[in-house]
Amino acid sequence: MDIGWVILVFALATVGTTVLGLLSKWVDRKVTARIQWRVGPPWYQTIADVAKLLGKETIVPATARKWTFLLAPVVGFAGTAVAASVLWGANLSGTGFIGDLIVVVYLLTMPSLAIIVGGIASGNPVSALGASREMKLVFSYELPFILALVTVIIQAGGTLRLNGILEHQAASGMVIGSFSGVIAFLVAILCGQAKLGLVPFDIPEAETEIMAGPFTEYSGAPLAVFYLMKALLLATVPIFLITVFWGGFREGWQVLWTVPVYVLILVLFVLIRNTNPRLRIDQALKFFWFGLTPLSALAVVLAIFGL
Repeated sequence: MDIGWVILVFALATVGTTVLGLLSKWVDRKVTARIQWRVGPPWYQTIADVAKLLGKETIVPATARKWTFLLAPVVGFAGTAVAASVLWGANLSGTGFIGDLIVVVYLLTMPSLAIIVGGIASGNPVSALGASREMKLVFSYELPFILALVTVIIQAGGTLRLNGILEHQAASGMVIGSFSGVIAFLVAILCGQAKLGLVPFDIPEAETEIMAGPFTEYSGAPLAVFYLMKALLLATVPIFLITVFWGGFREGWQVLWTVPVYVLILVLFVLIRNTNPRLRIDQALKFFWFGLTPLSALAVVLAIFGL
């Protein structure tokens, strides 16, 4: 494939998914406001937030590792952008490569790694505490998340290609149409809530406890990049779940089916966020390791037996 075409697809996927993520972030804030009997922000508020941050001064703490501190948000955003590009390529043009599912799973951990590295590099003990919480949270939810995807892989005949999973669902029905698929999807939704850093798993940031956690020392453009990374991730995670559980994005009139699914997943994230209190880090660990991990293992067993 021509390198110019690859760059064009990457740019379009990044910009499009980021815009979708900013709109999704606005929906999240608007629905949250209505639940709390507030009016909520206008539709352009998320864009205005980014523009305001880009106009602010970037302050680097004297105790920070400067280049690590500044590059961490860029790496996190870039990893999420590549994951979004791979997903759009698999859904709309059928392009992909062997093991692209594993690559996407790896890339979706880049935002968390960027938060951890950025928090530690800032030299602030509060940021380091938030980074430590983020690290423990990643260790807790990654196992059940991967087991949920193993259920999909088993149903798709052992393929690690996104195209193979999409082709299997086109021929045999969506993964979520099976009992094991429903269990795996519910596990993936809760793990996705933690990946996005939303209540009840916003433990690393926890404004009422440790200010902004890993983001405490960030300002200006680097903070704007972290903001965009979070918005991009908010759109990419639902796209990933639709790809592996709901048969992917449809073309033509069938998109009328895909859009409500995206909205449904986004609404689930918002409802979970607004109906649960924040957990402590030890409670989150127990929830994922002793709650969701056995549940996702059950889904794997059921998938092996064809249920």
